[in-house]
Amino acid sequence: MLCSSNVQEVMDLGAVAHLSTIKGRVPFLHFFDGFRTSHEIQKIETWDYEDLKEMVDMDAVKAFRKHALNPEHPVTRGTAQNPDIFFQAREACNPYYLAIPGIVEEYMNTVNAKIGTDYKLFNYYGAPDAEHVIIAMGSVCDTIDETIDYLLASGAKVGVIKVRLYRPFSAKHLIEAIPATVKQISVLDRTKEPGALGEPLYLDVVAALKDTQFHNTPVFTGRYGLSSKDTTPAQIIAVYNNKEKKQFTIGIVDDVTNLSLEIKENPNTTPESTINCKFWGLGADGTVGANKNSIKIIGDHTNMYAQAYFDYDSKKSGGITISNLRFGKDPIKATYLISKANFVACHNPSYVRKYNMVQDLKDGGTFLLNCGWTMEEIEQHLPGQVKKYIADHKIKFYTIDGISIGKEIGLGGRINTVLQAAFFKLANIIPVDEAVKYMKDAATKSYSKKGDAIVKMNHDAIDRGVEGVVEVKVPAEWANAGSESLASVATGARKDLVDYVNNIQNPVNAQSGNNLPVSAFVDYVDGTAPAGSSAYEKRGQTSCYDRSSGS
Repeated sequence: MLCSSNVQEVMDLGAVAHLSTIKGRVPFLHFFDGFRTSHEIQKIETWDYEDLKEMVDMDAVKAFRKHALNPEHPVTRGTAQNPDIFFQAREACNPYYLAIPGIVEEYMNTVNAKIGTDYKLFNYYGAPDAEHVIIAMGSVCDTIDETIDYLLASGAKVGVIKVRLYRPFSAKHLIEAIPATVKQISVLDRTKEPGALGEPLYLDVVAALKDTQFHNTPVFTGRYGLSSKDTTPAQIIAVYNNKEKKQFTIGIVDDVTNLSLEIKENPNTTPESTINCKFWGLGADGTVGANKNSIKIIGDHTNMYAQAYFDYDSKKSGGITISNLRFGKDPIKATYLISKANFVACHNPSYVRKYNMVQDLKDGGTFLLNCGWTMEEIEQHLPGQVKKYIADHKIKFYTIDGISIGKEIGLGGRINTVLQAAFFKLANIIPVDEAVKYMKDAATKSYSKKGDAIVKMNHDAIDRGVEGVVEVKVPAEWANAGSESLASVATGARKDLVDYVNNIQNPVNAQSGNNLPVSAFVDYVDGTAPAGSSAYEKRGQTSCYDRSSGS
């Protein structure tokens, strides 16, 4: 089992897994975090088959082919074995598994020599004299790297050991990776085994340290990120600060068994050059597709790093989609959702009274709202806390009437191209004239088979998106606006149902489920929920401004 932490490693370690399984004659499971890594768009260096060709052990390939099922030299495979010989037959394969760490290490060194990387069975990153080291695997390692860079600047003695080869687990290589100065080890597992003394990686580490120089080093164990829950630098800092809870959780508030670590510091750890952008769209409105195009344009036509991750509602079409885009001159290691954005766009005006979104903006950030509202209607529709945040944090506020533009040029509700053009004008990542050219080139390539009229329609959408942005002058009195509740309150005769809707369903639908504590679920630990809750959930979201008038 070989683990990758990010998209680039999926490419690089995929080669290691492929080459090692051919030579070692043992099947490999090359794994990485579902969604966080598998669904992330990242600018990477790609391999060519010619690069792999010269590294393949062709004698091993011939041996593999020789053992393949073939009618020219048939064999019996999958025989039944009784207790008298099964045990011995299983133990006979031990030498092959014992050889795997050496084979993987050999191919990692070959890859390192070819592309200039430093892959090891266990990679260490951090202070050479670290006193507190985290051991983890998967996408959290990049977040830990970014957090370490932040902490090292203030003199902290911390580090991380990234597990690459998980099975077979090589205790020797793990011990070699641990700094001699370590005084505490914290192991992070992205799984939970109820009733066990600890999670799998933790138990492996404890066993590996026995009878070594680290035998008496305290080892803490923590759970994180179950079901792809976001893991942030603030949570990693809490792990490094933890000196009391030997068993802990991060990313949640556990007010039942009190295992969670308190978040006391939430800094911005991304490099200054990184531009963070967040888009709130309606499932199937084209927002995700437009953002993928934006990533491709910036990635293909600049030397900037680019990353995109899409946080989907489980309802898919008609549900909410939140796009997280990052661009920068430095490598992007942030494998978590954006909460400190330079740019936030709301593509559906009804969202402003349903979700907290402007609060994700940094001071002086830019907020783009797709709506056809006059200033009087903006005053009416924006909640008080949104007005106050915009005023207090000097947010630059713009609107664009994407729906009207789309109807005028014949696009109907597919206004993603209009809003993409508005984004490029306001975000100032690349010169807007260049962005317009690249967008039009892409539109021509995509729609030329559908005729010149369709191509022109999309070109017009791009021009109108750039021209249609309107700046909103923020009134000074917005700084005095009061907060308004955005939550809907369910009522009814069935207390169990009403409590469930108000305490669980409504916060989840408001994108506030991450804030619910463990105690909110003690009545539902058997996995059941009251029937009838769908009657309280109205999914209908429209991008039109006045359904009653048919507009």
